[in-house]
Amino acid sequence: MSPSAWVENRPTAGRRALDWREVWRYRELVAFLALRDIRVRYKQAAFGMLWALAQPLAGLLVFTLVFDRLAGVPSDGVPYPLFVLVGMTFWTLFSGGLSAATASLVANSSLVTKVYFPRVAAPLASVLPRLVDLSVTLVLLALLLAVTGTLPGPQVLLLPLVVLWAVGLAFGVGLTLATVQVRFRDAHHALTLMVQLWLYASPVAYPSSLVPAEWRWAYALNPVAGLLDSARWVLLDTRPPAAPVLVSLAVTGLLLVLGVRVFAAGERRFADVI
Repeated sequence: MSPSAWVENRPTAGRRALDWREVWRYRELVAFLALRDIRVRYKQAAFGMLWALAQPLAGLLVFTLVFDRLAGVPSDGVPYPLFVLVGMTFWTLFSGGLSAATASLVANSSLVTKVYFPRVAAPLASVLPRLVDLSVTLVLLALLLAVTGTLPGPQVLLLPLVVLWAVGLAFGVGLTLATVQVRFRDAHHALTLMVQLWLYASPVAYPSSLVPAEWRWAYALNPVAGLLDSARWVLLDTRPPAAPVLVSLAVTGLLLVLGVRVFAAGERRFADVI
């Protein structure tokens, strides 16, 4: 073939699947995009990484005033500020990762339209920087646990699995919404409303034990419910999650599989419609 010959890459026909081996080969690109996001977020920021504490602490103050002081909501036998801080920490990890993954393709539209790379690298790289925010909040939480004498049990070793759960949930739902965002740019308005409703439907400021026993299985269809119950058990040594947590895990798995399938089906059209 002569050097001047054209090579046309045609999109494959039929159903597609994401090539995770290819994603691994592009792991340096994923790391680069993640580091770029971190630098952009904190470059010339007056308070630097302390901004990672803004949302959890704001939620802590508001929920403590409204739900603890005024409404007297129980907190599973631990100090309410610690109870809600753990909830806000993992809610922020999930919601922040979800928002970033949803906007990732549009935010990297110049790359999507001009350079080849596995498109799933963009939402994956957008979720990973939230782990930096998480580490900052966990340092604060560790200090508060030490001050109050509320020490976790040996199940604290399961913390990486709970973090992986939150990241996987954000990534799975984010893949679906990122695919929708490419075609419908106003999807972020629906996302804002969905996140607000999801927050109050989740046991962030109240324990899931307030839900009547006959509704616990249905309530566990909200995967964040099982996630937060597990996080509090791991970090605060509250009551171990009951059997409905398996429903939350199953729903997380289904959302992750659905997100991968939806993303793979729409991937070939991203460069044309973005």
